[in-house]
Amino acid sequence: MFEAAELGRSLSKEAYGAAVPELRAELLEAQRRLRDTDTAVIVIVEGVDGVGRGEVVNRLNAWLDTRGVETHAFWEATSDQQARPRLWRYWQAMPARGSIGIFFGAWYSEPIRRHIRDEWDEARLHESLSRIRDFENMLVADGALIVKFWFHLTRDEQKIRLKQRLKDPASRWYRLPKGKEQATQYRRLVETGERVIRETDSGLAPWYLIEATDRRYRDLTVGRTLLDAIRERLELAAAPSPPVTASHAPSLPPEDSARITVLDHLDLTQTLDKSVYKERLSRAQARLRDLAWRAKDQGVATVLVFEGWDAAGKGGAIRRLTAGIDARLYRVVAVAAPTDEERAHHYLWRFWRHVPPRGRMMVFDRSWYGRVLVERVEGFAAEDCWRRAYHEINDFEEQLTEHGIVLVKFWLHVSEEEQLARFKEREEVAYKQHKITDEDWRNRQQWEAYKAAVNEMVIRTSTEFAPWTLVAANDKRFGRVTVLETVCRRLEAVLRQPSSE
Repeated sequence: MFEAAELGRSLSKEAYGAAVPELRAELLEAQRRLRDTDTAVIVIVEGVDGVGRGEVVNRLNAWLDTRGVETHAFWEATSDQQARPRLWRYWQAMPARGSIGIFFGAWYSEPIRRHIRDEWDEARLHESLSRIRDFENMLVADGALIVKFWFHLTRDEQKIRLKQRLKDPASRWYRLPKGKEQATQYRRLVETGERVIRETDSGLAPWYLIEATDRRYRDLTVGRTLLDAIRERLELAAAPSPPVTASHAPSLPPEDSARITVLDHLDLTQTLDKSVYKERLSRAQARLRDLAWRAKDQGVATVLVFEGWDAAGKGGAIRRLTAGIDARLYRVVAVAAPTDEERAHHYLWRFWRHVPPRGRMMVFDRSWYGRVLVERVEGFAAEDCWRRAYHEINDFEEQLTEHGIVLVKFWLHVSEEEQLARFKEREEVAYKQHKITDEDWRNRQQWEAYKAAVNEMVIRTSTEFAPWTLVAANDKRFGRVTVLETVCRRLEAVLRQPSSE
């Protein structure tokens, strides 16, 4: 594969000097036009040691307007980053729509490094690259433009570059490997690089192989390639429409999903009398208080997701839940309509930001499921967007649970009649009037559409690693106790018993 980048291409100083002014002007014009689009540009630079990735990135920052460019280098993961799933730190660095993000290595750095060090075998590398493909496809489907550069040098040229690097005062931090070690690293990196490029190169996120022996040729080629990629995107009449990724489970035909749904199997007549409720609630809160501290001590994070009908009792259940937990151990995120900053990113971006570190609990009052519920029913998301969201959500949740996070998802269900009674109570009781809005009444008119959407959501996203718990919440007391006891059971299933010493 890399023979194509060992042809000895070069560029004279005169030719380079003549080409750069025009290229810079064209890049700035393309960047200006990019600002008015929904496209985020992600540039990834990777390659063998000594190719001058830093020089290339500095050159791009000089040629572009740096007010619309952010550069990110991903060193060894910090303790804060290690406390969360691997992709978390890359989500924090995602460029907003209309801007450019330049990533050193990005999500490729760790798989390459670990495989070279023999920390990951072939199967683990393949698994990681498969997830990267899905991740990049998801970003591209949301409108991102991903341009990936792999810089290559011959073995002999690399030896020269690395020795020169040691003479540079700014590079004294760099440790030059010994001859045999250096040769082994080069061979392993080239072999792993070929594997990475082969498994992650696609029409949606292509790799560009750059011969880096001649610095002028290298820099001009990168600039022109980036310019061509941005121009091609700008010239598209509409955003690209990659194939919709199916979820892991089939949905029911529309005529069936609108009739009998998973919600119809819930027994909404279940109730608890007041004395039994108080006893079970108090007991569950005491269990939860102990479990939350055990989770803190054992470094286990928890994510609780609350979805349900308007007036189904999500807020009441969350208040009873948090009453049993030390306030230092949890945080509640109330999800509303996205802000301008959040709309400038992929819809999952704002939820990745809130992934808790080890030992903490995050409670979501509504969540990423808005994409397949309100955004679907109200037409805020195009059909291809909410359809591919099932797969994206499953992948997101799998990453959370693979990291050891306990994920518990609740749908609080009430009958249409019970919701109406609660709406009327909110209108009549002064301290509850702030809870009822015109939007609540309007959403109620879409009951059957929401019911079908909930049915499909549960079918497609109730997985072995993140199952849904459907809560019969016509009786508030029964619903609240169900929630607390479910959380306790899920935590008890994964936490070690405290030492008897």
